[in-house]
Amino acid sequence: MKVLVVASEPISAERLRRALGSETEGAEIMVVAPALHLSALRFWLSDADEAIERAELVQHKTTEDFDDAGLDAHGDTGEGDPVKAVEDVLATFPAERILVFTRPTSEQRHDEVIDAEALQQRFGLPVEQPK
Repeated sequence: MKVLVVASEPISAERLRRALGSETEGAEIMVVAPALHLSALRFWLSDADEAIERAELVQHKTTEDFDDAGLDAHGDTGEGDPVKAVEDVLATFPAERILVFTRPTSEQRHDEVIDAEALQQRFGLPVEQPK
């Protein structure tokens, strides 16, 4: 199974295993970390350097943990718009399922809110937001 993991924060292999269950073993995993801006002001000022650096860190830590746990994982950073980031990855990675990992609603940044149902309708794939 090919699984696209959208991560706004580093995700542990254990958290992924809880979300996928028995489907974890043998899964090919692509991690995309959107370059989210920390504040609306930085977004409007087009200060993308910090957002890109953070996305690279999230992607690297996540794929490193997955690899250390023996999972087949690859990663990339994505556009600041999470929907566009998913669209870009799906152009080259034919995922069969999408998992969206974000921080709790009370801790999310302005551009971190991702509507799983809208993603599912747009891309025609099962989309889940594990807690």
